[in-house]
Parts: sequence; C-alpha cells; structure tokens
Amino acid sequence: MLIECKNITKTFQIGDLTTTVLHDINLCVDEGDFLAIMGSSGSGKSTLLYILGCLDKASGGTYLIDGKNVAKLSDDELSHLRNTMFGFIFQAFYLIPYLNVLDNVLIPTLYSIHPPTQSKAKTLLEKLQLTLRMEYYPDQLSGGQKQRVAIARALINDPKVILADEPTGQLDSQNAKNVMEILQQLNSEGKTIVLVTHDPAMAQYAKKVVRIQDGRIVSS
Repeated sequence: MLIECKNITKTFQIGDLTTTVLHDINLCVDEGDFLAIMGSSGSGKSTLLYILGCLDKASGGTYLIDGKNVAKLSDDELSHLRNTMFGFIFQAFYLIPYLNVLDNVLIPTLYSIHPPTQSKAKTLLEKLQLTLRMEYYPDQLSGGQKQRVAIARALINDPKVILADEPTGQLDSQNAKNVMEILQQLNSEGKTIVLVTHDPAMAQYAKKVVRIQDGRIVSS
C-alpha cells in the first residue's frame, strides 16, 4: 500500500470555536492508481489532499506512506518526503512571475540532494509541447500553457505521486481536456495520480472515484 489513511481527522481552532473539517477518513491508494476525490467547495477535499502531500498535518488518526507513520517523521524527513515522493499541481498554477518557464520548472530541484539537470527540464517541456516557450515568462502564457509548465515542474524530481488540486479549474474546456489527457498518460506510464475536483467530467478520467461531503467519505 503506497498511501493509507486510518481514521484521519482535521480540526481548526479559532478562539473558543473548534471546527472539524475532516471526520474519520479511511482511504487507501495503491501504486499506479488514478484516484479522483470529488466534492463540492467546502467539502474538505483540498484539506485532505494537503494532508496527503504533507503540506498539512492531521489532527487525529494515522497517515502511512510506504508503511511509514508520517506523524513520527522529523521536519527534515517531511521536507525530503514532500520533495521526492510528491509532485504538486494547483488550480492557481503558482508560477514565479520573474522567472522564465525553464527556471520555474527547475525550482523544486533547489532542494534536491541530487538535482536533475537542465536538460531533463527541457525534455519535459518538449514532451508537453512547450519547446518554443522555454524563455517566456508566465504573463506571456495562456492558462493552458501555464498549467503545462506546472505539470513539468511537478515531474522534475520524478515523484511517485502526482497530487492535483482542481488542476482544470481556471481552464476552458479544451485546455481542461488536454490537461486531463496528460495526467491520464502519466498514469499509464506508472505515475500514481490523486486528483481533487468538483467536476464529474474530470473525475471520469480516473480509475477510482471517492466522494466526500461535509468532511466525510460518502461513497467509494
């Protein structure tokens, strides 16, 4: 089992008010899965994805990655895990505006023990049909091109798992289709994909679908 959540809960404390956004989440992801976590805004799906990617910590329960209990890892071990195990794709792209496309793709390599070469970044950009955009800056790109840059950035450290949080949310229907076909192709090449979406049309690209509502898994 690559990823396993056992009774995961997440609470937020604001003053005297405690809000629970995830309730006893049990979830398993095998290597090679393409899983869609589907739910409406405020359902807790993005919070769950952030916990899966070690960008946030659960308030309760047990989270295992490759059999390791994440709660027992040091901050350095967590940072290493984030940078080697996971590639992240976000709805808002999060490209650095003053860096060109090539340098944006190389950002995750700054934290690598054995950083990939620039030639690998160029190869990824070629694969994603961005050869002619390597020296462009984010404000010179379309939404679809920005998301393809973000996909290349997610892949640069050759992670086992791609975590995608509403990756088509800012794209038109054709660019959304293109991005989902890229994720589907990556999955066929062996990458494990966990996708968060509110859109049933995007969830159809996944092999498995889990539905979350009010912080609870309601179907799988």
